[in-house]
Amino acid sequence: MSDVEVMDFKSMPKIELHAHLSGSISRQCLHEIWSEKKAAGKTDLEDPLIVMPLGKHDYDLETFFPLFGSYIYRLVDDADALSYSTVSLIEDFAKDGVVYLELRTTPRSLGTLDKTAYVAHVLKAMDRAQQKCPSIQVRLILSIDRRNTLAEANEVVALATQFRAQGVVGLDLCGDPAKGDVSLFTPAFEAARAAGIKITIHFAEAKCSASEAELETIMSWMPDRLGHVIHVPDNVKKQIAARPGIGLELCLSCNVQAKMIVGSFAAHHFGEWWRVDGPVVVPCTDDVGVFGSPVSNEWALIQAHFHLKKDEILALARKGVDVIFGGEEQKARLREIMW
Repeated sequence: MSDVEVMDFKSMPKIELHAHLSGSISRQCLHEIWSEKKAAGKTDLEDPLIVMPLGKHDYDLETFFPLFGSYIYRLVDDADALSYSTVSLIEDFAKDGVVYLELRTTPRSLGTLDKTAYVAHVLKAMDRAQQKCPSIQVRLILSIDRRNTLAEANEVVALATQFRAQGVVGLDLCGDPAKGDVSLFTPAFEAARAAGIKITIHFAEAKCSASEAELETIMSWMPDRLGHVIHVPDNVKKQIAARPGIGLELCLSCNVQAKMIVGSFAAHHFGEWWRVDGPVVVPCTDDVGVFGSPVSNEWALIQAHFHLKKDEILALARKGVDVIFGGEEQKARLREIMW
């Protein structure tokens, strides 16, 4: 067997653990929502295919976050659009061979929906999508935004607790890395940990969110997984490496396209972490609707730039099952499915 055997990554059963709902909606789906709203006189926004032209994926941190506030959130602004986009993006993941997806979203008031109704609505849409696409199982992570107050963060923890039986499996901290003081949220994450809620955190995503104080605070929350893990000093890398079973959600295309790292794919820190004993590396998409790289392509990039053999790729994919938040029954299902 050749060391560079070309694999069918679309057919390979995959898991996706770092996918933001609003950032995973395809441009075609956004266009369909826009067309219906435009015909009904319900939007004055430009066509998303003009705002986000097909083939444009070079959004950096300066342009990425405003894209949501100024456009995507304004288009997906009611219950129908939320349901339609959620079902559509889950279908897209299923078509790409994803068999287990953890979707994440920040609860928000949306049209007639308050935050509680918003979460319930997403969960109902997830159920519909899984009925349409029985090959995929989907769970939900609720995100605290770095701009939130402690009261708002506590509200998200309460929602995660309330909806655990309906498919909410974890808590996230995300948002513009230039905003907020994460130490504010320590009581919320301590409460979540005490309640047995799994925790994943956007970690050292940008230099401005990689101070020693911030990273030490986050590590003190004992997160189950970390996302991005880019601007990490050596002493904190040692802490991570000493945490057996901690998951690292690494998003190659996002990091390269958004210029979050210096250099291209071959310079990505995946190459540093995938061989380290202890942490479990899981390739993820982050925002496939923005960056245009489905999970199958992330695996193809890994093979192309880091020259993993087929057995190394399959072993890495299977190892990711260990860090899902979906519970032991779901892990057993995936171990039967994975190549």
